[in-house]
Amino acid sequence: MSKPLVHTPEGVRDIYGEEYLRKLMVEEKLHHSLRSYGYQDIQTPTFEFFDVFSREIGTTPSRELYKFFDKEGNTLVLRPDFTPSMARCAAKYFMDETLPIRFSYLGNTFTNTSNLQGKLKEVTQLGAELIQEPSVEADGEMIALMVEALKSSGLEDFQVSIGQVEYFKGICSQAGLDEETEDELRDYISSKNFFGAQELLERKAIRRDYCEILLKVNDLFGSAEALQRAKELVSNERSLQAVERLEELYRVLCEYGVERYISFDLGLLSKYHYYTGVIFKAYTYGVGDAVAKGGRYDNLLKYFGKEAPAIGFVIVVDDLLEALARQKKVPRLRTDGVLIIYEEGRFRDALKKAKELRAQQIPAELIPAIPGTGSSDTGSFEKNVKIYREKSKNHMQKAFYYMPAEGGCMEELLDRN
Repeated sequence: MSKPLVHTPEGVRDIYGEEYLRKLMVEEKLHHSLRSYGYQDIQTPTFEFFDVFSREIGTTPSRELYKFFDKEGNTLVLRPDFTPSMARCAAKYFMDETLPIRFSYLGNTFTNTSNLQGKLKEVTQLGAELIQEPSVEADGEMIALMVEALKSSGLEDFQVSIGQVEYFKGICSQAGLDEETEDELRDYISSKNFFGAQELLERKAIRRDYCEILLKVNDLFGSAEALQRAKELVSNERSLQAVERLEELYRVLCEYGVERYISFDLGLLSKYHYYTGVIFKAYTYGVGDAVAKGGRYDNLLKYFGKEAPAIGFVIVVDDLLEALARQKKVPRLRTDGVLIIYEEGRFRDALKKAKELRAQQIPAELIPAIPGTGSSDTGSFEKNVKIYREKSKNHMQKAFYYMPAEGGCMEELLDRN
């Protein structure tokens, strides 16, 4: 080849150095929040059978999946979403369990979106799922946990928008919309495309009064007062019960003390069709997409043979890190290691020092001195000290030791300012 293969494909990137250290720190803080609520870690395969993410289940469209075949001819896909995998695991390993199941997970997802969208095709997600618990208290726990996790990362200014899929479905059912029209209308409303929604309803000859109600759904957002307006707009029992559930949920969230982060949006819908009840997304400054999202999916597990309600959320770690960087809220990195440089004949002493430090849980990195520039050559030595110092700072180390050939040890503490 004419040039080295050093570039990555569109939509994926390398993460290293301080950026990766910060990512690990944020993941650790998020994970600690999930553990504090009793969620247990689970790891699922990076790829699954195609049917786990099929159209019938209502997950990512087939055109956005990375698909390939194994030697037996099975169609496999890189996971675009964790939730179906969690549902499969619950059905496989907890079929007879009757008590609530709490999963937490961390890993990468893969979505083959258009390059024109400017989005990463591989992102890191951290999430939680509460299975076999249908109560409004479970809804409140998940949203409160998501809020606390985001706060633990250092994020301060964000808002969680909460909607209810059943509110929209109740209106569609009353208006007599078929499934295809409902799905198309869902896409228009979720993307806030008022004109597309209006044109669709006119083309389908939907009754004028129902058209007006459906087109007003996007206007039902704001504080808890928006719920009263939502109730006044509809008369069908399904939609009214959905609003009453949101009112109960708000009371639970007030008990958690997170109401300042909460708003409501009855026009909030998702491209994932497996959501059946409450749905929510967290937005903040600096990124266009939601940094976290989730909802209730009470019918998903039945596709895997288990009848059980469930609710969950994911935090998109990459988007969260971008938001923290733009808001200048990135976590301060710890400097706890040392760099040990040794001249010829001092390897044994350097290794002994490294072992002592490592036994004290202090990371120690060993490197030989640059050949021909020992400490006896003052000019060259001072020049190379600058190189060692810079390397140590880049590796987030707090000090470096220099062991010259003639004996002794020189130590320098690094100024991190």
